[in-house]
Amino acid sequence: MQRIQPAALLEVLHPITWFAPMWAFTCGVVSSGQPILPNVLFIVGGIILAGPLVCATSQVVNDWYDRHVDAINEPDRPIPSGRIPGAWGLIIAIAMTLLSMGWAWLLGEWVFWAAVVGLALAWAYSMPPVRLKLNGWWGNGAVGLCYESLPWFTGAAIMVGGLPHWGIIALALLYGAGAHGIMTLNDFKAIEGDTKLGVRTLPVQLGADRAARVSCWIMAIPQAVVINLLLLWGHPWHALFVFGLLAVQGLLMIRFLRNPVKNALWYSGIGVPFYVSGMMISAFALRFDPAIAGLS
Repeated sequence: MQRIQPAALLEVLHPITWFAPMWAFTCGVVSSGQPILPNVLFIVGGIILAGPLVCATSQVVNDWYDRHVDAINEPDRPIPSGRIPGAWGLIIAIAMTLLSMGWAWLLGEWVFWAAVVGLALAWAYSMPPVRLKLNGWWGNGAVGLCYESLPWFTGAAIMVGGLPHWGIIALALLYGAGAHGIMTLNDFKAIEGDTKLGVRTLPVQLGADRAARVSCWIMAIPQAVVINLLLLWGHPWHALFVFGLLAVQGLLMIRFLRNPVKNALWYSGIGVPFYVSGMMISAFALRFDPAIAGLS
């Protein structure tokens, strides 16, 4: 039996991608308003679920179903290179899916169902005949939901031991929707290749300039709604800070729009941290709001 190289297994799990859902999960924990120390074990379990389990599973699934394309474009990747031989990529993906579901069940019913939705989207994103990734509208939406909304929901659900307040769910969905635009940033670097392969990303469907404008609006509008909700809920200072972060993003977007293909990765590295910082500020606004965090 061919052996799997440990380094190849770590590579196919893509640890660098775990940060986004783990950060969103932490936002959910904070927004719940519940004490941290008495729930440390649940929090650690949730972080493991969000990153090393569910997110890592999605990466293995994606690498398995992209193995034929990777054999042409990136033959050194673990599966096409044979460092993860035979059908081991699929076996690992299935095993991690089952492990993730079992782990989620231990953390609570709502956590389990959130994990099931996330895992289903992970398979639908990559697996034929669905392959949501072939269309930028659907694929990026699925990733935004899985990377931001569901982990945020999960973090809050673990802390409150049930269904979180609708205000928490609203912010989770809004930031997940805005992440659709963030995902589009990754598509500008491969317009020519995606066009040849029939991958209908937004830059392929709309052209680079129009797709860049659409992605900026998709990132900005949910944040504007968050600002208004924070004002409505009586958190003017938090709303002001989020507004300031959005204003900085707007200035950075001007440069991005001048040359989207050249500046997309630059904006992803410089502008996105302001977006995710707003997530945590919004979470803290809810943490100190008894009516929203369910403390009343």
